[in-house]
Amino acid sequence: MKLYYQLMCLVLFCTASISCKKYLDIVPDNVGTLDYAFRNRNEAENYLFGCYSTMQQLSEVTRNPSFTTSGEIVYPVLLARFFTDAGFQLIRGTQTTGDPILNYWSGSNHGLSMYKAIRRCNIMLENIDQPIDLKEPEKKRWIAEVKFLKAFYHYYLIRMYGPVILIKENNPIDVNIEETKRKRATLDESFEYVFSLMDEAIPDLPVVIENKSREFGRITKFIAMSLKAEMLATAASPLFNGNPDYANYKDKDGRNLFPSAYDPQKWRKAADACKAAIEECEAQGIKLNDRAPTAGVGSVSDEMKRVLVLQATITQRWEENPELIWALNYGFGYQGFTIPKLTTKAVSMANTYPSNWAVPLSTADLFYTDKGVPINEDKTWDYANRLTPQVGDEAHKHYIKQGYQTAKGHFNRERRFYADIAFDGGIWFGNGQQDEEKAYHVESRGIFAVGGPKSLNSTNITGYWPKKLASYLSTMDETFTAVDFKLPLIRLAGLYLLYAETLNEAEGPGTEVYQYINNVRERAGLPGVRESWSLYSKNPGKPDTKEGLRQIIHQERRIELCFEGQIGWDLRRWKELQEVLSRPLQGWNINEGEAVNYYRPQTVVIPVFGLKDYLWPISTTDVIVNENLTQNPYW
Repeated sequence: MKLYYQLMCLVLFCTASISCKKYLDIVPDNVGTLDYAFRNRNEAENYLFGCYSTMQQLSEVTRNPSFTTSGEIVYPVLLARFFTDAGFQLIRGTQTTGDPILNYWSGSNHGLSMYKAIRRCNIMLENIDQPIDLKEPEKKRWIAEVKFLKAFYHYYLIRMYGPVILIKENNPIDVNIEETKRKRATLDESFEYVFSLMDEAIPDLPVVIENKSREFGRITKFIAMSLKAEMLATAASPLFNGNPDYANYKDKDGRNLFPSAYDPQKWRKAADACKAAIEECEAQGIKLNDRAPTAGVGSVSDEMKRVLVLQATITQRWEENPELIWALNYGFGYQGFTIPKLTTKAVSMANTYPSNWAVPLSTADLFYTDKGVPINEDKTWDYANRLTPQVGDEAHKHYIKQGYQTAKGHFNRERRFYADIAFDGGIWFGNGQQDEEKAYHVESRGIFAVGGPKSLNSTNITGYWPKKLASYLSTMDETFTAVDFKLPLIRLAGLYLLYAETLNEAEGPGTEVYQYINNVRERAGLPGVRESWSLYSKNPGKPDTKEGLRQIIHQERRIELCFEGQIGWDLRRWKELQEVLSRPLQGWNINEGEAVNYYRPQTVVIPVFGLKDYLWPISTTDVIVNENLTQNPYW
């Protein structure tokens, strides 16, 4: 038995050593026994950080199923590989049951094994009483953190696979082999277990992190409450709440694994949890970011400052960002793929930093007009002629280069459009320039244009870049210097919109629903929902019905949280991803130098997404080895 534990610990700590800086990068090498791992407080704390390590590795966005399969960004099929792009290629229909891509069940093919992470947490809980110098208040906190992590790892699996195997306790060493072949719990049982873990954890988590230099990034009460609200919203959503597509899905014992009936009370519980999380966050000083950054900013207009406020909401350091509820400690490492080549010297770096994370037209079209309604609903906006070239003018000088021809559809758009997306003729403030008058602009027409495709590896296949994912302080010229930031997992604007969504589903339109949507819209410079629709929309009564307001809230979330790795999960739980990926993803005719020819939509990817793709397949090997395990529907 002791040898078994020695081998187990070696595996666990080798895995845990791939960890984050500061408190996550201190797992010692060559830890051989559990007795050693829990002999005192310091060693036990190292094991705690090992429990965190799998979560921290999820900051790698290319292995985030939500980030890569949302259709917000497309990646070209290239001969050269700058990173593992298998996740991006999933929308092309590359998923298989033989060796599933982003396999988080058993951990193969660019995925992480959540079950290994869960078992590590169970070992921690089993041995938490061993360190004789671990004081009771700290022990209670550590137990709460590990229960949070267990809940999170189970929840990650639920979002991907639906009903999961619940590992409440590890098997003893002498367990019969047949008892290791566990069955999947029902979906309701799966959710109830993670909710119960969160309820046990929340009271004993710290309200805030006092020692930020050593502990920043560890879980707090408001983080846990916010995640629980998201969990409840996921359980209440159409994918998991009485989904008729899974009504007859049973395990091998004939049990229905999905709830057959819709339960409206799930939305009520989610709304209550959202409100409680908002109150806790605000009590700890979390608020919408409304401060324009000052670092690297010289002479700029008030309008540019408002745009920079929106950009800084994502790229500002976590410690300085009043809106950021939760992120992971690794920084976003792909800015070189999101910045167009703005200088002659930068073009020579194309093979190292190819700037080829491309935004399809469908994502750009999501953003509202400056009146705060969708571009195809605004009766004052010329939707029919949006592809027509138009010259940048004085009124749009903060967003579009004066005298430069760009698409008419780039005019009279909301500020988030200009903050989040770079386009041909668009102003790019920063990249070493501190004054607005000297700001760069993007030129992406034609193969020899600055900012255009220099070679196969530098091609941006749509002519749109995810500007939101680049700090204005990062510079790409003769060399590339990236300013680090953490991509949010939860921020207050998203929590506001989640509350509006859950409250609308629970009660229908009302003052409080509008209020929380408008809190986010006001920061973006837009009128309130009812005002915008009544004055400018072809469908003025849309916000007055639950169904109409649902569409508005969904689009508002898709705009506000665009490129943050959240929308892929949303589109899945709403059962809307199949609709998004049912149409070809298009971009501009990038090899044309003349505007009249450039602004002609071209198909860049024909997505392949069917009903089965809402849930991940379990590896065929896992299903064969465990004969009690049932494959997911339609696979």
